[in-house]
Amino acid sequence: MARILQNYVLRETAQTWFVTTVVLLVILVTYQFTEVLGDAASAKLPREAVFRVLGLTSIQLLAVLTPISLFLSILLALGRFYRDSEMAALMACGIGPARLYRSLLPFSLLLAAAVGWLAIVVSPAATRTIQTMAAAAKASVGLEMLEAGRFISLGDTGAVLYAGAVNADGSLADVFVQRREGEKVQLIVARRAWEGEPAADGQRALRFADGRRYEGEPGSPRFNVMRFAEHGVPYELPNFGPPVSGPEAKPIDELWASGALEDVAELQWRLSSPITLLMLTLLAVPLSRSAPRQGRYTGVLAGVFVYLIYVNLLSIARVWVEQGTVDARLGVWWVHLLCGGTGLLLVAYQHGWPRRLLAR
Repeated sequence: MARILQNYVLRETAQTWFVTTVVLLVILVTYQFTEVLGDAASAKLPREAVFRVLGLTSIQLLAVLTPISLFLSILLALGRFYRDSEMAALMACGIGPARLYRSLLPFSLLLAAAVGWLAIVVSPAATRTIQTMAAAAKASVGLEMLEAGRFISLGDTGAVLYAGAVNADGSLADVFVQRREGEKVQLIVARRAWEGEPAADGQRALRFADGRRYEGEPGSPRFNVMRFAEHGVPYELPNFGPPVSGPEAKPIDELWASGALEDVAELQWRLSSPITLLMLTLLAVPLSRSAPRQGRYTGVLAGVFVYLIYVNLLSIARVWVEQGTVDARLGVWWVHLLCGGTGLLLVAYQHGWPRRLLAR
C-alpha cells in the first residue's frame, strides 16, 4: 500500500513538473524569439541560423528553469493534497515526511543529474557556438544587411551613413553620408548607392549616383558644392575580430585549472545548479503544507518569495567571490548550507520533533 501511495505522489509531481516546465519554456522562448529576430535583422546573427540559435538558447533556459519548475510542481501537487484533505489520508496510511522525500528523491536526483550536465557541459558549449556564429555574421556583414532608417559608422574612416531604404538587390536609396577630414566636413546626398568591387587590398568602395557633395568647415559661409552623376568613396566596416570568450563560455576543465576569481565564481555557479534543485526539493515539502481551507496559491506565493531570496543570495555570493570579498573556499556554498538547514528546521518544527525531544 505504501509503495502505491508513494508512486501516486511521484506521478502527480512529475505530471505537474512537465506542464510547468513546458509553460515556462514556451513563455521564455517566445520572448527570446523576438530578441533573436532583432539580432538577425541587425546583422548580429546570420538569418539562416535563427532557429539554431533559438534551439541552443532553449537548452540554456532548461538548465535555469528545471529547478524552479520542480520547486513549483512540488508546491502545487502537495498543496493540492493538503487542500483536498488527501494528505490526511496519506498520513493515516503511514506516508510521513520521510516517505514523501523517499517518493520525490529518485525524480529529483534524475533531474539534478540532467541539470548538472546542461549547466556544466551543454550550456557553455551552446554559448561558444552562438558567439562564433555572431562573430562570423559581423565579419561578413555587407551593405545589404544594413537596416533602413538607421545611422551606422563605416569603420575607422569617421564616416556615418544613413539610407532611407534598402532595395531588393542590396543597393541603397535616399543616402546621406557625413565624414570628416581634419577641420573639413564632407556631406554626400545621393538618390542611390551600392557597394563596388573590393580592391586588391580588401578595401571597399561605396558608389553613389545622382547626388551632391558638400565640403567645407563648419561655421564658415564658404562651402564647395559639386553635383555628380556617379561618385565613389572608400570605406571600411568595423573589424569585430574573433569572439571574446568570457567565463560563461569556458569549458569546465579550463575553469577548474584557472585560479582567476571570475573563473572560480563561474565554476561554483555551474556546480550550484544541481545542488540548488536538491535544496529546493528539501524546502518545497514543508512549504507546501497548508490548512484544508487555505487559498490554493498561498504556498506557491510563499515559495516564490523563498526562491527569490535563495537565488539573490547565490548571485550576491557569486559577486563576492569575483571581487574577493569572501574566501573562494567558502564561495557560494554557505548559501546552500543556509537553505538546507532552513529546510530541515521547517520539517522538524512542523512535525513536532523539537517537542518530542524536550518531552524525552
